[in-house]
This record gives sequence, structure tokens and C-alpha cells, in this order.
Amino acid sequence: MAGDYGCEDLIELMATLRGQKGCPWDKEQTHETLRRYLIEEAYETIEAIDNDDHQHLMEELGDLLLQIVFHAQIASEAGQFTMSDVAEGIVTKLTRRHPHIFGEAQVSSAREVVINWEKIKREEKERDRVLAGIPKSLPALLCAFQMQGKAAKVGFDWENVEGALEKVVEEAGELARARAGDGSIEQEVGDLLFAVVNIARHL
Repeated sequence: MAGDYGCEDLIELMATLRGQKGCPWDKEQTHETLRRYLIEEAYETIEAIDNDDHQHLMEELGDLLLQIVFHAQIASEAGQFTMSDVAEGIVTKLTRRHPHIFGEAQVSSAREVVINWEKIKREEKERDRVLAGIPKSLPALLCAFQMQGKAAKVGFDWENVEGALEKVVEEAGELARARAGDGSIEQEVGDLLFAVVNIARHL
């Protein structure tokens, strides 16, 4: 019956599916073979959010949770970490990165929370570069969006969309000159796309 199962049941179910008498397909899977499913389920979850479909969202969150539990089970079998370790890690991280809730820090806006979050994150990972930590596996446009967002958090950003629009015009001119033989077309196309992403971020 609905409501009789919880997260622990899902964890136990996955252990059974991967066990000695489990499912042949589930037992064959690795972190690498599951990559595509993790990405697909994330996109399907986003689609449910965009469609404001709560029932579909519940189902897709379940599918996404399955992928997390699946990866944790594979890691557990290899003696690397367990699902409990995953939960402990995120609880510890959230507690540490909310010093205005669980510590003595004071903030007056959501923006200050984000600035503190990034500062704590850099300290945790001993990063001295603002753009450090952006996954190399991100699609190019999403990577550009992430880079611009990180730069904006430390004040490196256009004050308004007009500045970003002027940059697009500038890059379009440089692309035109590259097509005429003055510069690299590939590089200028990349610069133009990067500038367009910045406009989208401001709108």
C-alpha cells in the first residue's frame, strides 16, 4: 500500500537487486554504465518542474533518487562509501555552509548568503581561483553560464543587460573581421556565444 515504504526500503531493495540472487542487469551495472541514466533522469525531473506537473515531479524525483541509491550501492560493494555516508556528508556540508543559522554569522540578504557560501566552499576545498570547481563534463553553454555566475558573485559582471548587449555587438564585429581574414573564426564564434549566454543570464 502507498505510504508503507521509505528510503531505507529503497536502499535494501537495491542491495537485493545487486545481491547474489539479484537481477542480472542490475548486477552488471557500474558507475560508468549508469552515467546516461543519471543525466536523463535529471533532465526529466527538470521537465516536470517546467510543466508544473506535481505528480510527474514526484515520479521523476523517485527515479533520480534511485540513481543516487544505485551509485551508493555500487560504492558500498567496493568498500568506498555507503548511502549513510552520502547523507552524513551533505548534512555536514549544509550545516557548515549556513553559519547564519547554525553559527554566529549575520546576514541581511540572500545575496550575502550566496557570497558566504562561495567563500566557505573555496576555503573547504583550498581553492584560490574563483572559477575553480566547474565540472569539465558540463555542456559548453552551461559551462559558460556557470563561469559567468561565479565571476558575478565576486563582482565581475555587467551592471545591466545593456552592457552585455554592447559586448555581443563588439564580438559580432570581431567575428566579421575574422571572416575577412583577420583572426580565428572558431575563437570569435566562441567569444560571441559566451557573450550571448551572458545576455540570457541577465534577462
